[in-house]
Amino acid sequence: MSFKISLRILICFAFTFQLSTVTNAQQKDNLLDYVNILTGTSSSYGLSTGNTYPAIAMPWGMNFWVPQTGKMGDGWIYTYNAEKIRGFKQTHQPSPWMNDYGQFSIMPGTGEVQFDEEKRASWFSHKSEIARPNYYSVYLADHDVTTEITPTSRAAMFRFTFPETKQAYITIDAFDKGSYTKIIKSEKKIVGYTTRNSGGVPDNFKNYFVIVFDKPFTYQAAVSNGSINADGVESESKHSGAIIGFSTHKGEQVHARVASSFISPEQAEINLKELGHDNFNQLVKKGENTWNEVLGKIQVDDQNIDNKRTFYSCLYRSLLFPRSFYEIDATGNTVHYSPYNGKVLPGYMFTDTGFWDTFRSLFPFLNLMYPSQSVKMQEGLANAYKESGFLPEWASPGHRNTMIGNNSASVVSDAYLKGLRGYDIQILWEALKNGANNVHPKVAASGRTGYQEYNKLGYIPNDAGITQNVARTLEYAYNDWTIYKLGKALKRPEQEIEIYAKRAMNYKNVFDPKYNLMRGKKADGNFQDYFKATDWSKDFTEGNSWHYSWSVLHDPQGLIDLMGGKKTFNHMLDSVFTMPGSLGMDSRSMIHEMREMQVMNMGQYAHGNQPIQHMIYLYNYSSEPWKAQYWAREVMDKLYSSAPDGYCGDEDNGQTSAWYVFSALGFYPVCPGTDEYITGSPLFSKVRLNFENGKQMTISAGNNNRKNRYIKSMKLNGKSHTHNYLTHQDLTKGGMISFEMSDKPEKTRGVNTADLPYSFSNELKKKH
Repeated sequence: MSFKISLRILICFAFTFQLSTVTNAQQKDNLLDYVNILTGTSSSYGLSTGNTYPAIAMPWGMNFWVPQTGKMGDGWIYTYNAEKIRGFKQTHQPSPWMNDYGQFSIMPGTGEVQFDEEKRASWFSHKSEIARPNYYSVYLADHDVTTEITPTSRAAMFRFTFPETKQAYITIDAFDKGSYTKIIKSEKKIVGYTTRNSGGVPDNFKNYFVIVFDKPFTYQAAVSNGSINADGVESESKHSGAIIGFSTHKGEQVHARVASSFISPEQAEINLKELGHDNFNQLVKKGENTWNEVLGKIQVDDQNIDNKRTFYSCLYRSLLFPRSFYEIDATGNTVHYSPYNGKVLPGYMFTDTGFWDTFRSLFPFLNLMYPSQSVKMQEGLANAYKESGFLPEWASPGHRNTMIGNNSASVVSDAYLKGLRGYDIQILWEALKNGANNVHPKVAASGRTGYQEYNKLGYIPNDAGITQNVARTLEYAYNDWTIYKLGKALKRPEQEIEIYAKRAMNYKNVFDPKYNLMRGKKADGNFQDYFKATDWSKDFTEGNSWHYSWSVLHDPQGLIDLMGGKKTFNHMLDSVFTMPGSLGMDSRSMIHEMREMQVMNMGQYAHGNQPIQHMIYLYNYSSEPWKAQYWAREVMDKLYSSAPDGYCGDEDNGQTSAWYVFSALGFYPVCPGTDEYITGSPLFSKVRLNFENGKQMTISAGNNNRKNRYIKSMKLNGKSHTHNYLTHQDLTKGGMISFEMSDKPEKTRGVNTADLPYSFSNELKKKH
């Protein structure tokens, strides 16, 4: 008898253990468990730790949702230290500096009817908040209401849980600057539009929305410019809104189905069909499945949970922008409202990205892991050119006049050179040539400001009234190289493309051998009289000479030669970290990028901004790859986490996140337009890359931990690999990369000429 009982217990235990193992495996596979969408939200105007907001959204979704803690019009929509929520806002904001467009909010409440955002706001706590990409929930203490949201790309479902009250309300705020709302009581529906934007839109811009409830209204009011008109149903004013109400019993749930469209009210109704007949929980699960599928392109196997959380939180941020700006019409065709000419046209459109930031690693990352999505983005760029005559350099949603460079050339070229096809590359080729030799008549950031001076002199003088002249010169030179490489791939005539090869060397024209740094040069060919390398701005963009002097992505060997060889080059790289970060703080009025560099205590290394983010990897070109390994791991360990202050500067639409994702894998695309990924220090014991072509690459790092950051040896598919880079084909054909890690640098590996990555100077030497 006791034996049977013991056996029964044993079988029961075995079954329980098996069930537990399966459950744990399922939980392990739910990658959303590692994602913190609050990472980077503990930011302010004066100090950015990401300047992000919790985007409740699908990958590359057209509409995001966010709990709104900031005032209407405030770019800091949600900050971690805020105490009250004013509403739940549909947002299209790429960053607080660019601000928002196409925005409206929904806010439940109880008690006295309120529309004013200060009076309707409610205290909340992170302890009663669940924040995930596919699901958000928060308890609004002042109203005793729990709000839940689950999104699709163009729609969302809200679930409000009310207390017992005869005064339960839901407020729709269409925001100021011109808006419209209408209550259709018989259909339990509110429709409207908002026009509020921050620029980059045609005159006919509107975001049309539709909201359908599952409970009849017993109260309704229209709001015009703050005035609540009880029993009113319609408002068209500078600031319109609508309020509906009803009685509820304790725990009663009211649902709202929401969608919007940039095309028309009718299209908003079509977009509402994304929700189908699914209930709230089914939509949450579908969203979870979608995110797991997209995040699951990279599977991390490691015991360090903190690093996995940081990795997947960064991966989530890398999959939001550029946002989809297209819709599916009633016949199933892809169409878009053009943010360039205001027409409704066929085809894809994407927006909300600044190429000055994202050309560096975000777009190369998408080209590697999500090429089918990148193909759509390239079609979107072709459409942008056809609709406006220029490629955007900062789109939100149309051309915006901010930042510098002509880095659309990099975005277009890298995609094609990485093998992406299925879009009109000939149109894009014409777009690149046009952008290199013109400037947009109204938006100076699109095309090339100073192209006449640059084409004539080989640099932009610092006495020609054009700001950030050295930074522009350096970026244009790299951009010209990408145009040249694309032209070669397209088999364009040599006489058409040779000028771009020549201009790719223009970086040499602003290099001063006296300082071994880049600096401003006057139109007469002489360098400016005054020069202090730590001075911010002036000839540079959000940085100084120590940050920008490394912006020769396409020709590090040429830069090494200018500096007199590898020894001096490495000394200059070392100096970036040893010079005090306090230097240069008095060179201009303080901007947040300056403060962020100073407080990180890594010298003049300003990882919180983009121009220097590749610099660590340049040691691979100068035969000291172990220093790249040391500093890559130092930055990952010190400057990133999944906490609300988890970044060391602006996250910038996936760029700073993609840097971490690449670096954690053990390599980084220093020069988009080449097929090379430059090695650093892999963070995890094992990672699997699941490519769209069906191939899988496994990256393992034996003896890997925080201390063992140096590559002792490396094998590619079982063969010793001493090169300081991997090629695109190495990765995408699948196989195995095996690192053996050590706590001591291996100074005999990766030091030979054959092991060094691509430089344009070396290509030219072979050619001649």
